[in-house]
Amino acid sequence: MAGRPRSIDRNKVLDAAEDLVVTAGAGALSFEAVAKAAGITKGGVQYAFGTRDNLIRAMIARWGGGFDAEVAARTGPDPAPAALIQGHLATTRDADATDHSRSAAMMTALLQHPDQLSDTRQWYNARLAGLDLEKREDRRLALAFLAGEGAFLLKALGLIDLAPAQWNALFDDMLTEAASES
Repeated sequence: MAGRPRSIDRNKVLDAAEDLVVTAGAGALSFEAVAKAAGITKGGVQYAFGTRDNLIRAMIARWGGGFDAEVAARTGPDPAPAALIQGHLATTRDADATDHSRSAAMMTALLQHPDQLSDTRQWYNARLAGLDLEKREDRRLALAFLAGEGAFLLKALGLIDLAPAQWNALFDDMLTEAASES
């Protein structure tokens, strides 16, 4: 008699892993701790992800994929570089406290696992790849993008505290700058 196939809800496990990193830090991320938080066995987590690095990679991919989907909903398929950066800035502006916590968790996990940085590096380089930084208007887009990312990371890491109106005003100015023509 064959055993019943295992069915692990990967999203439930990823939710538990993210919550663990947010509450206890990336150093607490172990199969045992994730399993306990997800209400499954350690073997179930290992079955679903294989290695801790794969778990971290899956967490980062899910976070990035969700963000990219939100940007795509604003820009449509195959946006021009300016539209992509404007969509990115608008999505960042509209991020909530949960997004900031998740971002801080993912950044913490990334920094503790430098081997995971290459995908993130490629993602950032792809955001800027369509720009010609010899052109003033493209430099404006790049500056707005980099300012937005800096503000987001500072807020996500709890290093700045801005009221929602201040946050929105800063991002509205970045979006205006990104839309400006020289």
